Amino acid sequence: MSASLDEWVPEDQHAAFAEDSFEDLDGPLTAEPPHPINWNLLTADEAEVEWIELNRWVNWLRRTYGLPASVVPPLWHRHPELVWELSALHLHWLCAYDPDQHGSAPFGWHRDFADARQRLHDWVATSGTRLDRDRPTRQTAWPGEPPAHQVDDILINDRDEDFAIFVSTDIVKRRSAEAEFILRSEPSPPHN
Repeated sequence: MSASLDEWVPEDQHAAFAEDSFEDLDGPLTAEPPHPINWNLLTADEAEVEWIELNRWVNWLRRTYGLPASVVPPLWHRHPELVWELSALHLHWLCAYDPDQHGSAPFGWHRDFADARQRLHDWVATSGTRLDRDRPTRQTAWPGEPPAHQVDDILINDRDEDFAIFVSTDIVKRRSAEAEFILRSEPSPPHN
């Protein structure tokens, strides 16, 4: 990556993207109860919180369970199939370990985690992302569609920097879409 963290994230927010800041899972970044995340419908502000929260949890998960890059690769955030799976797994974990939950809920989470690990492994293999390289998940063009674009591997130089740039870019896109929606929703001035 040619851009630095300083170009994409204000210095006072660097700690939110630093790997060490994700190791402490004493509590969520927000005080909201756990809820399903529809990544397609999040506002820019909601997405920023959810990305940081999910990244923090994924770092904890991969370290706690010693997960290899063949299950959770460094650039998981660039693969929607991995984001959706990890997001659902995170929600399941939050609910299973909620203090008001039944005592056997963590056991159910671990059973489901075994299934999720297999799916993650399959999707990582299909996408081709690895520990030191990444590429967009290959798409199959159906008959009548234009051919899929050629995908090339990129080297992963700094995972945390890539995450910060990815999230910042996502937030900018969402803010732009929100602004466009507001402009379209405003009534047109009367014609004279």
